[in-house]
Amino acid sequence: MKTISDLMRIPQWVKNLFIFVPAFFAEKATDWQVEINLLLCFVAFSLMTSCVYIINDYLDIESDRQHPTKSKRPLAAGTVSKQQAIFICIFLFFSSITLAFFSKQNLLFILFFYLIMNILYSFKLKHIALLDITIISIGFLLRIFAGGVVAAVPISKWLILMVFLLAMLLALAKRRDEFLISQEGKDIRKAIKGYNLEFINIAMVFMASITVVSYIMYTVSEEVTSRIANENVYLTSFFVILGILRYLQITIVYQQSGSPTKVLFTDIFIQLVLVGWIMMFGFLLYF
Repeated sequence: MKTISDLMRIPQWVKNLFIFVPAFFAEKATDWQVEINLLLCFVAFSLMTSCVYIINDYLDIESDRQHPTKSKRPLAAGTVSKQQAIFICIFLFFSSITLAFFSKQNLLFILFFYLIMNILYSFKLKHIALLDITIISIGFLLRIFAGGVVAAVPISKWLILMVFLLAMLLALAKRRDEFLISQEGKDIRKAIKGYNLEFINIAMVFMASITVVSYIMYTVSEEVTSRIANENVYLTSFFVILGILRYLQITIVYQQSGSPTKVLFTDIFIQLVLVGWIMMFGFLLYF
């Protein structure tokens, strides 16, 4: 079972929690019918992301074997055969679209778009610098749109902007880790040739700065303060600033940003900041 779990990359499902974000900001987090529909959406999207991961791993078997950690993935390590991976991938695909159909038919279009985009990414687009991280960031936006469709809430321009910027920052941090590995003489990703350390560092600082400024502008905008009926939303900015600074520290100082998911599961500082932000914003929204 652990081998199948590793093949599906179940810990990566945490990224799909972005599906719940639109409902949270729309003050629908306490609507149990909405939450049940979102949970169904979460499972459907998670199964589809696992399907995409298997396709990507199938195509990257040889390059993954050159990577210090990716070489341990089931396909690269040979603990799962190609035939088994194909069967599991097909099963996950049909399970995902079946759940999506019962959740919301519009969700099907988002899932198909996500699948096609990632197939193109796996075959070609991931080899093009900048376009590779853009595709990753669009994937996060699709999670937001999926949550909005299922919860029947509009997606604000602020949410689209901040999620895209944050995803770009995380993708750049991942590329930085891969660039450092490539400096050891291991050819793990063609797109790395379009990056160097100075560019990635500057781009990360650029993205981090815009993300913080955008969030502060969001918290002090009349649109938000009038809707929430509270002038103290800006206080949540402190958590965002601390969280981004911590991630920059993990990336640049400790050079451990190869897996954002692993950082989330292991770094207590990031966990406390995230819980603090959710609690404060939740208090302002619901009490």
